[in-house]
Amino acid sequence: MLPSLAILRWRINNYMKKITLVDKDTLEAIAIGGAVLGSGGGGDPYVGRLMTNQCLETTEPVKVIEVETLDDDALILPIAMMGAPTVMMEKFPSGNEFTQLVSMMEKLMQKKVSAILCIEAGGLNSTIPFVAAAKLGLPIIDGDAMGRAFPELQMVSFTLGGITATPMAMIDDKGNGATFDTISNQWTEKLARALTIQMGGSAMVSLYPVTAGQCKKYLIKNSLSLIHYIGCVVKEHSFNAYKVLAKELNGKYLFQARVRDVERTAGEGFTRGIVKLEGIGDFAGRNAKLNFQNEFLIAMEGDKVLATTPDLICLFDANTGEPITTEVMKYGLSVNVLGLPCDPIWKSKEAIELVGPKYFKYDIEYQPL
Repeated sequence: MLPSLAILRWRINNYMKKITLVDKDTLEAIAIGGAVLGSGGGGDPYVGRLMTNQCLETTEPVKVIEVETLDDDALILPIAMMGAPTVMMEKFPSGNEFTQLVSMMEKLMQKKVSAILCIEAGGLNSTIPFVAAAKLGLPIIDGDAMGRAFPELQMVSFTLGGITATPMAMIDDKGNGATFDTISNQWTEKLARALTIQMGGSAMVSLYPVTAGQCKKYLIKNSLSLIHYIGCVVKEHSFNAYKVLAKELNGKYLFQARVRDVERTAGEGFTRGIVKLEGIGDFAGRNAKLNFQNEFLIAMEGDKVLATTPDLICLFDANTGEPITTEVMKYGLSVNVLGLPCDPIWKSKEAIELVGPKYFKYDIEYQPL
């Protein structure tokens, strides 16, 4: 039996309606769905939604295409924002970075860009690429390279396929630009993270320039249609959305709680911390904690592991049903905690070494939901 997200992608591919144009209404659902698959991190997708909505006032809706419609040698550029989510909330891009960033990459690749790609299907980077697509009049691919959000640049399906992250370009809100040519994707992460800190904690980046032929092999397909569908579920079912998603995505209801404490620090280009939960309802008298590095990585109840990366740990506001990101987590908030199985691509030994709990220095084996 296929894991849940794979099942839903199959349904979307075969008989559910795929998105083909993104306007303001469509983007609202994408932002909500992106916050769910962001697993608490990736930055607040509403920032990208606001910027894209502003662009759409003077541009046509963004076309969403399948990668199979492009010739194998067509150039596809992922566009993303890098840095600590808490900084991203306060340090918006000016909007001028996108044109300069794409121009830098076209010079490096000596080729014109055919389409834009979301590097991750969660958080801010599920919506920011639409700003670039709208400004440049380019289509965006229905897919991504994570199937969720992860905190580090090398944690993508392209790495598993042996595709290098460089050449890479990055630019800050002041107009400072830099390019990278590194010996490994992990070195790309280290060097780009160090420069991001010098750029004020966040920067716009373009990396993993890929051909359509490479995307056809290693892309996690239908991601944008998937997060749009998830966003529509949240909008329709409100505070009961987590129940519908648990059933639809074969998820696991992990905990109902009130936030008792939040320990949060921003440093080294990440937002790290612990959320302490006090059980309510059927979970009264029990306590749990969530560890995060931008995204939620581990959910524990005492010594019992509830869920670990690469599976998704998603929090929903118990009163509104809206997904909650780590940067807005606060004392007293009532939450429902849902675990969702990750995309099958993250189940291999190589993938677990790349994104599993031991990579983040937790002495815990990955335990699939």
